[in-house]
Amino acid sequence: MIDSPDEAARDIPLTVLSAALHRRDPDAGAILQALASALKGLTAHDENTASIFIELTEQGLGKTPAADLWRQIMAADLSFFQSETAQSLRAEGRAEGRAEGRAEGRAGALLLLLDRRGVSLSEGERARIVGCSDVEVLDVWLTRAITASTAAEVFESEGS
Repeated sequence: MIDSPDEAARDIPLTVLSAALHRRDPDAGAILQALASALKGLTAHDENTASIFIELTEQGLGKTPAADLWRQIMAADLSFFQSETAQSLRAEGRAEGRAEGRAEGRAGALLLLLDRRGVSLSEGERARIVGCSDVEVLDVWLTRAITASTAAEVFESEGS
């Protein structure tokens, strides 16, 4: 049982485990207070990691009174606590980031394929590919690029 803020700060993962294992213990609150203190220190320089430990703790506590206490502790300092709305917005941001990453990856693959096949692109065509965020459109262009001998063939019926 880790109930000292200093000890919790030295080994946050073990403290999260301690909280989960002792979630039904009458002294669970002391563990959670120590963990919250350690996570505040971590949040100052690594908010993403702290958020992961907050989430793991919540999951580990399940539907016990300790979970309710954990939410109360987190809610006491709103700059530290991530509300469901904030979590939802963060998740949407990650999804948008993944979609942007997929589009950037497709655009990069398309440019590489056209380059390797010797298909030359104008600056405008290159900018059009790089600026496209629609993965479905990029997939169409990528499929066409497999056999295209000109940029016009890649963009055919796209109003290029």
